[in-house]
Amino acid sequence: MLKISDLISKGLFKIIAPVNPHDTILPESSFQPFITISRESGSGGAPIAKIVAESLGFELYDEKFVEAIAKSAKKRTELIKSVDEKARGLVTDVLQSVLNPEYISDMTYIRHAAKVVLTRAHKGKVVFLDRGANFMIPSEAGLRIRIQAPYKVRVQRAIKYQHIDLETAKETIRKYDTERKEFVRQYFGKNISNANYYDLILNTTHMTLQDAKDLIILAFKRKFKVK
Repeated sequence: MLKISDLISKGLFKIIAPVNPHDTILPESSFQPFITISRESGSGGAPIAKIVAESLGFELYDEKFVEAIAKSAKKRTELIKSVDEKARGLVTDVLQSVLNPEYISDMTYIRHAAKVVLTRAHKGKVVFLDRGANFMIPSEAGLRIRIQAPYKVRVQRAIKYQHIDLETAKETIRKYDTERKEFVRQYFGKNISNANYYDLILNTTHMTLQDAKDLIILAFKRKFKVK
């Protein structure tokens, strides 16, 4: 199966990414600085992304990601949420497309997601949370962050902050970690945990949100020589 990352490296991404024949894929030099954040479930990635975006005056693409894909694909937001960041097989796609006329295929979802990322990254001043954004854009165009913490720490945080029991916390962590890992593996052919795909990896076990935010902003300023 040909991966999106293969198309990027071969300069052929325009075959899959544009939805409109007039869309064009922009060279690396035309992107303005931005940040991508990938996370393990329960590591604090979402609140960290939020505080980083607020501190820099950047736009956060998390829920907005879903809304933008829905608008681009001309589909209901709830429908996009139901398939968002999930790996799917051919059989599932075929059955769902027959049973549900509104269904959006996996590659159509990916094409629109890529269009959203590329268009928004061109303008810069944005923080992308998950959805393989760091694999859709040239690595030197943005700051790529990975947020993680040991499994036991993440489970305890889920219990504390989501007010759920131990077994539910374990299942929730497992579910989201697996979905994100398989999504990246299937559509980008990458191991989401590979350190080579990130500029900075933070273990948040002993970090506050402020600590993580300060380190990310420092890394951003160093990479892009921003004062």
